[in-house]
Amino acid sequence: MIDVDFGEDGLVPAIAQDVDSGEVLMLAYVTEEALDRTLETGEAHYYSRSREELWHKGGTSGHTQDIAEVRVDCDADTLLYLVDQTGGACHTGHRSCFHRTVEGEHVGERVFDPDEVY
Repeated sequence: MIDVDFGEDGLVPAIAQDVDSGEVLMLAYVTEEALDRTLETGEAHYYSRSREELWHKGGTSGHTQDIAEVRVDCDADTLLYLVDQTGGACHTGHRSCFHRTVEGEHVGERVFDPDEVY
């Protein structure tokens, strides 16, 4: 097992990528506990910096991320979750959190109404 560098704040970024299409779905942060839970359950777990708590992706929405594989970068300070995404990854209702260009153009697909889910 690779020794992941969680840094001084105990967090590493984790990129969630669709295992089949390669689409980048989201970026979140992971603690050692979140990584352990992810590996134990086979579903993505993160750490919510705003709520300061462990977060099971899809725990409220049902839009889970089944883990196909977890990779670590060359410096062991970033994770890549290769996932099978159920529903949307973004709390705004989009399949991916990366649904806008920097110019503000909408380029992503909305797959659910967040007002009906949250």
